[in-house]
Amino acid sequence: MTDEVTLRTLTLDEALARGEQLADVLIDCVEGGASVSFMLPLARDKALRFWGGVAAGVGRGERTLIVAEDRDGIVGTVQLITDMPENQQHRADVAKLLVRQRARGAGVGQRLMEAVEAAARVQGRSVLVLDTANAAAERLYERLGWQRVGVVPGYAYLPAGGLCATTYIYKQLDGLAVATSGA
Repeated sequence: MTDEVTLRTLTLDEALARGEQLADVLIDCVEGGASVSFMLPLARDKALRFWGGVAAGVGRGERTLIVAEDRDGIVGTVQLITDMPENQQHRADVAKLLVRQRARGAGVGQRLMEAVEAAARVQGRSVLVLDTANAAAERLYERLGWQRVGVVPGYAYLPAGGLCATTYIYKQLDGLAVATSGA
């Protein structure tokens, strides 16, 4: 991996055009053991359909897709899901922080998380929520000021089989008002 990684938000057309590279990232992460909703073996057509659905969500304004690229193509991605119920328009979910195995340990995940938080601020979101089954990712989130809510045992299957727990984490974004109690 090169030292020069750039981040950008993809439009619908860009997401559709980059589907093959996005599929490569997803397949690489699942093959590396990431518990991100898919089982092994992850067929290429299934990965492409997934990214087609993400692109459609981008087109409808329901999600933001941010990618990290080096000279060889996409090495990481993260999504901000903003399609929330009427009483939750202040929050968003962060999903599918994916970093290719060859790019891990180079700060790509941190830069993607900082970018998704910035996108959330621009969109007026004050509370972000995510879940993870990866201890290294959990440490990254905590370093970035995310708060652990709790662990759900036996939440999902790992790509090769076997149940794993998932940890729920949230972050209240600075500078945006958050009510602390209901009516």
